[in-house]
Amino acid sequence: MQLPTAGLLVIENRKLLLAYSRNKRCFYLPGGKMEPGETATGALCREIAEELNVHLEETELKFYTHISAPAYGETNGITMEQDCFILNKKITPDASAEIGELKYFSLNDYLSEQNKAPGAIMILEKLRKDGLID
Repeated sequence: MQLPTAGLLVIENRKLLLAYSRNKRCFYLPGGKMEPGETATGALCREIAEELNVHLEETELKFYTHISAPAYGETNGITMEQDCFILNKKITPDASAEIGELKYFSLNDYLSEQNKAPGAIMILEKLRKDGLID
């Protein structure tokens, strides 16, 4: 089964912003599931308003990549299909809803976490390969 999602890439000081889900007890990309009939950018704007108290316009989002990974915290066999978008503006996120904490990570920082989402590892590896993060 595939789970269509959208994720936000916010980079500061060569580190990627990740959100800690109280429900799943893991840091992962801010964003979430797309509702039926919703575009990836529309879903991302909705989710970011809910999770980070930041209101974005779809035109501020630039497509970066698509990743497919086992969906962390979901039953076996569910694959997360995630469109990832870079935001090239300064924001002041504030954790809300199920988000307990926000933190910036390098790839090595994230790999030292106890719980790791496969999709977050994939995007961190790609960002580092592309020279955008450490």
